[in-house]
Amino acid sequence: MGKNYDEKEMLAMLQNENSSHKAFNILVKTHSQQMYWQIRNMVLCHDDANDVLQNTFIKAWNAIPSFRGDSQLSTWLYRIAVNETLTFLNSQRMKNVSGITELEDVLVQRLEADTYFCGEETDMRLQKAILTLPEKQRLVFNMKYYEEMKYEEMSEVLGTSVGALKTSYHLAVKKIEKFLTED
Repeated sequence: MGKNYDEKEMLAMLQNENSSHKAFNILVKTHSQQMYWQIRNMVLCHDDANDVLQNTFIKAWNAIPSFRGDSQLSTWLYRIAVNETLTFLNSQRMKNVSGITELEDVLVQRLEADTYFCGEETDMRLQKAILTLPEKQRLVFNMKYYEEMKYEEMSEVLGTSVGALKTSYHLAVKKIEKFLTED
């Protein structure tokens, strides 16, 4: 979760009416790409990831007055992104899933049709394997595997103990390995 600003200065700027827009633009520029990929790894489709990212920043902008600085700004933003991602997935499940169609099947179809996805067959198989995981486990796997996030950081973002996160990641890896070797 890279950043190139002082937390206290940034918070003061965000809470100052005269500098809040400028400070927020810095936050957006600093965190957009990494948050986009965090979200994209969960929702898979470029357009959906952009929508969730935009919603994340809207929520963050509206919540600035209530941010007390109990965590780092980046952790706070990630927490909002995680919640927005899970909300999006739940709404997609309600909208798109009927009968035998699973949300995961819908996500794979979107990924296959996504012109921004340039992965090879191996990448597609890995994404399908990751989609077999429960959402929270998938989130932990993506944060560790793709973002190389430390368990301590994940614990702050997800509000889960380090031990539980390690177990979740280990189980996710085993399930993915099993999926990839079953053919």
